[in-house]
Amino acid sequence: MSKIHPIIAITGSSGAGTSTSTTAFKHIFRKLDVNVAYTEGDSFHRYTRPEMDLAIRKCKEENKSLSYFGPEANDFALLESFFKTYGETGQGEIRRYLHTFDEAVPYNQMPGTFTPFQALADDSDVLFYEGLHGGAVTDENDVAKHVDLLIGMVPIVNLEWIQKIIRDTHDRGHSREKVMDSIVRSMDDYINHITPQFSRTHINFQRVPTVDTSNPFSAKDIPSLDESFVVIRFRGVESTDFPYYLQMIEGSFMSRINTLVVPGGKMKLAMELILTPVIRRLVERKKLAKQRLEQQG
Repeated sequence: MSKIHPIIAITGSSGAGTSTSTTAFKHIFRKLDVNVAYTEGDSFHRYTRPEMDLAIRKCKEENKSLSYFGPEANDFALLESFFKTYGETGQGEIRRYLHTFDEAVPYNQMPGTFTPFQALADDSDVLFYEGLHGGAVTDENDVAKHVDLLIGMVPIVNLEWIQKIIRDTHDRGHSREKVMDSIVRSMDDYINHITPQFSRTHINFQRVPTVDTSNPFSAKDIPSLDESFVVIRFRGVESTDFPYYLQMIEGSFMSRINTLVVPGGKMKLAMELILTPVIRRLVERKKLAKQRLEQQG
């Protein structure tokens, strides 16, 4: 963790809604006039899409599994090194993983490839990460220890699968069979490398639908926010003003001493009410630490 160069990470598995929550964060950053450096978890994959397809086929021949959820397909050492470097210097190098033709065309590349590495701008206030492994910990690497604010986006698993199936078939051109195979193949890594992160987060936002999602593989659409509740769990967050949240968010209630439940349609409002003061404190702490360092120098 770093007082001068703080890192905020949203972590959640593919289809968990991390990209949607990024929009709420961007609104908060604009409101607080925070200069943000952005990076995505997909940038730390080991393989291009063709390389990953080949690696998966080889693993199947050897009766092994390989998925984007695990360390074999991701460079956790590179991610940890990047977070460590940013926390110490406010600098680092980033690249993008290009999912679609629309993303790839400006780079004159094919989808499923990486852009060249580029240096971050020198004047960012915070680093913002969105992806699979913002809170990852293995025997070799500890990404989570470098993160100042770790947020989990955690829909219940059936909803997560529905979101993934519909997103990957509609937006990324994958077949339904390929997406279902990916879910099955990823299960071991999901259990060992995705779910443990949510015990390390400072705040979890877990969306729970109020409609039938018992067979996610036959779902035709994603339950809307208004057809959901959001369970928000807090851990180690200072100055959490639950009475204020209950007053401001109609229909909200406390289910446990550290857990707030809000109507799904109020999720963005809840995120802004909860996260704005937390991010403000990070930025103020950064400015104070920087002033002290300059006075000492």
